[in-house]
Amino acid sequence: MRMDDRYGTDVLAAGWRESRAKKLERVEASIDLVVEVADDGFCGAVVGVASGLVELEDRVGRRRLFPLGPGFLIDGVDIVLTAPVVVAASGPKRTASGSFAAPDARARVARASRILVEGRHDAELVEKVWGDDLRAEGVVVEYLQGVDLLAPMLEEDPPSAERRYGVLVDHLVPGSKESRLAAEVLRGRHGAHLKIVGHPFIDVWQCVLPASVGIPRWPDVPRGIEYKVGVCRALGWPARDQADIARAWQRILASVKSYRDLDPALLGRVEELIDYVTA
Repeated sequence: MRMDDRYGTDVLAAGWRESRAKKLERVEASIDLVVEVADDGFCGAVVGVASGLVELEDRVGRRRLFPLGPGFLIDGVDIVLTAPVVVAASGPKRTASGSFAAPDARARVARASRILVEGRHDAELVEKVWGDDLRAEGVVVEYLQGVDLLAPMLEEDPPSAERRYGVLVDHLVPGSKESRLAAEVLRGRHGAHLKIVGHPFIDVWQCVLPASVGIPRWPDVPRGIEYKVGVCRALGWPARDQADIARAWQRILASVKSYRDLDPALLGRVEELIDYVTA
């Protein structure tokens, strides 16, 4: 009578350790995936992967690098963190703005017409989403230090029929300081060659959808507190100095992958300006 040998027929055969080893799930280190480092408990979202390393950012903005591989947890379960697999796109490529990119498109020589935005953050957000389109059309984006400087800038460097300016303004709502200044400029001698549009938010940060940033909503900031500082404090982000504000903006900007991460109130206005300066 032959009995089953639960230990196998060859106790020295290769692979017996591997056969009993626990098989860990392999998970790609996609952007915004939240993982915990098993060794020291550091928990953060993936913000970058390069050269066999993954960069994690915790909820207060601290960033650290770790080697890809085992040693990570998701919801308390051991996993192996791997580099994302890059899949070659098939069919026409879309830009971040949602438009189709022309095959082998090269940047045009810059047009005389241009788009003006109020600040550096506005310019960086427009570049991230519409940069490919703007380069294909040869449109330059410049930033002001506030709409109150628009009139002096136009006097120094006036627009014309061949050199039109499109202007994007924050908080362009009835009764606001911005709407009053914009109306004065449009009534002036340069108004015929200008298009001024704007979104209703106090700051361009609010043009990024809260869900994309990972927050329930943008906090209300009391009068008398600088908006960006107030937002950071309300969200529990560092706000000691300008470097902290810059890091907060980079965190917000990193959450923007395409037009789907932006409020429609901004999307339509930027498209209007692109149409105006390229007509």
